[in-house]
Amino acid sequence: VEKVEEQLAGLRIARRCAPDRDPAYLLDIDTSPAAQAGSSRFVGVCCSNRSIRVYDRETLRFLRELRGRRGTLSGVRFARACDSVLFSACSQGAVGTWDLRSASQEPVRVFSGHPSNAFISFDVSCSDLVVCAGTEKVEKDAFLVFWDARGVTDCAGAAREPLGVYSESHNDDITKVCFHPTEPNLLVSGSTDGLVNVFDINKDNEEDALISTCNSDSSVSSLGWSGHDYKQVFCVTHDEGFCWWDMAQLDTEEPITLLHVLDVRESVRAENHGLHYLVGGWYHEKAGKLFLVGGTSTGNIHLISCGSDGLSLLGTLCGGHSATVRSFCWSPTDESLLTGGEDAQLLLWKPGAVERSLTKQASLKISSSVQKRVRVHNTSLKSRKK
Repeated sequence: VEKVEEQLAGLRIARRCAPDRDPAYLLDIDTSPAAQAGSSRFVGVCCSNRSIRVYDRETLRFLRELRGRRGTLSGVRFARACDSVLFSACSQGAVGTWDLRSASQEPVRVFSGHPSNAFISFDVSCSDLVVCAGTEKVEKDAFLVFWDARGVTDCAGAAREPLGVYSESHNDDITKVCFHPTEPNLLVSGSTDGLVNVFDINKDNEEDALISTCNSDSSVSSLGWSGHDYKQVFCVTHDEGFCWWDMAQLDTEEPITLLHVLDVRESVRAENHGLHYLVGGWYHEKAGKLFLVGGTSTGNIHLISCGSDGLSLLGTLCGGHSATVRSFCWSPTDESLLTGGEDAQLLLWKPGAVERSLTKQASLKISSSVQKRVRVHNTSLKSRKK
């Protein structure tokens, strides 16, 4: 563990993407699965200008831009069985699938929902067999919508209708959904209602599928799986709280809560830099440890180590971004970290690397509507607490 923590603290900039003619916030990052023994070939980035940008994984050279429907995109995911197929959900009621082998700007397949569905979160199961998307609240309902994705890596076929819908487990915007890394039937969802729900989607109905409901006491901004065999669930909230639960304790007398921190900014003291926000977390299999990523509005990135006894600052990555970091992706293959932010920069960090590319960019100023779109739940949460 100590060696891994030293490596993380020693991350340095290895690559920096070239400035784009149409700067945009980089909101989500995913890498294609490893091609043979080497590292993955592609990086997909979901941008605030409603596009997906694709880069070469090693050089961060821009390859192409994808623009589908007019709606706002929420997230990007590569298929696990094919490194040229990627997905993204759209606020106009659809999940699009693109094939990087095709020159077309249109999705090769569309998973369509109800016209009123505004999808703000989604994920693809580790087997590539099921797609799930979470909606904004419509009138009194918020939905988890599921589709059969079999054959999607062949990239053939017309629009597909949903397999089914869960409608009872959340009563506000479903901000995050995340399939289990190795069990394709397990799914966790989080919402502005504060609930984090774990489902076994192999069950016949929603009531039976709901394995556990955990309360974060706040609006969920990010979540994931951790621990041995990924039997733990963690979440980060929009007011910078952190919750961590152990699903292995569900059928025991032991409490399932491993840690609950109301405000990580007060718990983790980052001297001279401060901690302004959390982005999310990832489980490091080799170290058997959960890490969080946070930062400052000036672009410093804080790496935070998680233990049942609390959180501790592992190190700070400086000199890369010039504004808030919105997204990251950890690669266990080469122990590297990709980060994207409001300065429109995509950075690749590696242990002990020496930067051989471009200089740091200045902060972007983008219209406030983008910030309102991404942080809209802050306002609604505060109003409910009053």
